[in-house]
Amino acid sequence: MNTLFSKLQFEKILDHVGEGVQVIDISGKIVFCNTFAAQLDNVCREEAIGKYILDIYPSLTEETSTILQAIKTKEPILNMQQTFLNYKGHKITTVNSSIPILDGEEILGVLEVSRDITEVKALSEKLVDLQERLYSNTGASKKTREKGMAKYTTKDLIGNSEVMLKLKHRILKAGETQSPVIVFGETGTGKELVVQSIHNASKRKDRPFVAQNCAALPASLLESILFGTVKGSFTGAEDRAGLFELANGGTLFLDEINSMPVELQAKLLRVLQEGYIRRVGDIRTRDVDVRVIAAMNIDPVEAVEKGNLRKDLFYRLNVVSIRVPHLAERKEDIQHLVKFFVRRFNYRLHKQVLGVTDEIMDIFMTYDWPGNVRELEHIIEGAMNVMDGRFIEKDDLSYHLPINQYGYQNKNIKEDLDLKGRLEKVEKQYIQEALNSSSGNITNAAKELGIPRQTLQYKKIKYNL
Repeated sequence: MNTLFSKLQFEKILDHVGEGVQVIDISGKIVFCNTFAAQLDNVCREEAIGKYILDIYPSLTEETSTILQAIKTKEPILNMQQTFLNYKGHKITTVNSSIPILDGEEILGVLEVSRDITEVKALSEKLVDLQERLYSNTGASKKTREKGMAKYTTKDLIGNSEVMLKLKHRILKAGETQSPVIVFGETGTGKELVVQSIHNASKRKDRPFVAQNCAALPASLLESILFGTVKGSFTGAEDRAGLFELANGGTLFLDEINSMPVELQAKLLRVLQEGYIRRVGDIRTRDVDVRVIAAMNIDPVEAVEKGNLRKDLFYRLNVVSIRVPHLAERKEDIQHLVKFFVRRFNYRLHKQVLGVTDEIMDIFMTYDWPGNVRELEHIIEGAMNVMDGRFIEKDDLSYHLPINQYGYQNKNIKEDLDLKGRLEKVEKQYIQEALNSSSGNITNAAKELGIPRQTLQYKKIKYNL
């Protein structure tokens, strides 16, 4: 290391890290802090170096400081959420990892890495407070839907293709049950629209619909947002209801659930099995009647195989599973979708566009739509922002569409550039060959391919084999 970096060079490198990094000696004095840590503490680096840690964080104590506890116990404290007052009296929330620096059994100090989540926490709590006010009033569920929450039903699912009719039927059947649901499909297919349709097709339609993206928050903050907190559960914690309590009697939609930390998935599983939650730091339980609908943009079996989704949670959530088809599977719906989006953007942009030319419709029908319905929507919106005529033409389309000189998608170029598409094409071919050689027997085909039977079933649906 010494041959690669000098001490000064290493400190300069740490100044470019987007998290606070501090080194504290055994006496609790700061011996190093990077630029981000100094900004977080609202002190200049020269002021911080040599100061006792509690002088910089006056609202902490020897018991609540993760740094001093790590010095005392010689054990690391990882991803601990703290809310405290910094040197200038500003309220800050961080996620800290305090790691003892040891020489054998002797402790020399502590390295602490801090991530500032002050703004994220404040915005998340404001959203929870807003939802709590909405749902605490009589008739709030209806008002909430009118404001954009759970406003979609199966009538908003555009298309009459066979796969869409099957999807609508499955949504209505799912609405009749109280069981958990997994909704999965590629990005841009309309998973949230499906989730809201399930809620509005259920007996819970007049009760709260609460949504949370599991990838949007750090693990410790996500736990407190979902389950709530009690005062004193961690430094700066207050008595606050979580989303499970707000969704009581209704539906909790957990998007990108495969991004939820595995340890938090275990707590979610316990709620689904036992029907009660325990706020962070609380000793008492609270009964909740919540239907959980989870969504992800990959195959749930694939998420389990990658270790992103606990197998036991998968079995609990996968009571009802709904796959949202990608647009390439239902190209007969493209005309209906184009008409719908043209009407929408005529209203928004104050235009009177009549539609697209036959040439453009041919392009749309030959394109693979990796971004699905959302991509089609954005292309229509982009074209209508720049066009002058009454029909969308080739020159109005987004430059990213791989169109050759004749106006059609150059599939060879796309295949050369799209590794994922090429791999899926080979996978589909192997699966088809295995199914053919086994006369359609799933078990024998799965053995031939060396994959679980359930994985093959999902792949078979995915590739429409």
